[in-house]
Amino acid sequence: HGYTGADLEALCREAAMKALRRYLPQIDLEDKRIPHEVLDKMEVTNQDILDAFREVTPTAMREVYIEAPNVPWSAVGGLEGVKQSLKEAVEWPLKNPEMFKRLGITPPKGILLYGPPGCGKTLLARAVATESEANFISIRGPEVFSKWVGESEKAIREIFRKARMAAPSIIFFDEFDALVPSRGAGGDSRVTERVISQLLTEIDGLLTLQNVLVIAATNRPDLIDPAVLRPGRFDRRVYVPAPTEEARLKILEVKTKDVPLDDSVSITDLASRMVDYSGADIESVVREAAIHALRRDTESSVVTLEDFEDALADTFPSITPDMERWYADITKTMSVREKPPMAIA
Repeated sequence: HGYTGADLEALCREAAMKALRRYLPQIDLEDKRIPHEVLDKMEVTNQDILDAFREVTPTAMREVYIEAPNVPWSAVGGLEGVKQSLKEAVEWPLKNPEMFKRLGITPPKGILLYGPPGCGKTLLARAVATESEANFISIRGPEVFSKWVGESEKAIREIFRKARMAAPSIIFFDEFDALVPSRGAGGDSRVTERVISQLLTEIDGLLTLQNVLVIAATNRPDLIDPAVLRPGRFDRRVYVPAPTEEARLKILEVKTKDVPLDDSVSITDLASRMVDYSGADIESVVREAAIHALRRDTESSVVTLEDFEDALADTFPSITPDMERWYADITKTMSVREKPPMAIA
């Protein structure tokens, strides 16, 4: 996606060069001609084209960094309900738009992922982009702001322009509350208002676009300007909870897939002990356990239960019962449709 005619020409040329390199051992470089038997066998394979894709960047994917992520659903442990919501809101519209046309409905323009830190919101966004075969533009909220007048709004326009050129594409805003805080909440309110207005203009204009979706992630949905969450903008709000015991087990299975474990290690037992550990916490425990194994013996080839015990002693859960209660209250609040605010953006 996002390739111009010149880009496709460059892609084909690079694929042909990669194919030629495979046949170099069969060619005498001192001979001015390539033998007919070698020429007859020469062909550009699908793998040559795939390798060329890694070398040739399409015009629409330059300047604003756009990537084609490679994160399958299997890389996300647990969160089956969240995955299903994202499949319905993102994967279905991008891969099977005729389903929505058949029923006369339009898919949501924006999806808000919210929940405790470290629970996989960014990973989920990358996974749904991978499974939807869409290009992925990742933006951290604070990165958009500039001290120069008009530059912040220009950055928003450029992001959406590149997304349209590289469609199908997903724009992912991380730390969304920093980008669109409630107006009047302090800070440089004039810059904030201009950025929010530009963002809403772009999102409202998505109605006429094809295959461009916006996903935003935040730990503090209560700080987001109410105008952004109005119907028709971020229609789908998905809570990404702390992992359950079953989800923790799946996360451990994913994170220890390439880690040689001693027979003394039971990831089922570890999962039951990691109450209030986020996905990021669990990943940290696995990494620390491996480091403890190397600290114990630099020639170590396995990670033992003792290493995990040491890692658990050093790594504390980042989720508290108070935090979970707070998110439960926020979820109830966000599920109730409130009267639109008087100030319409």
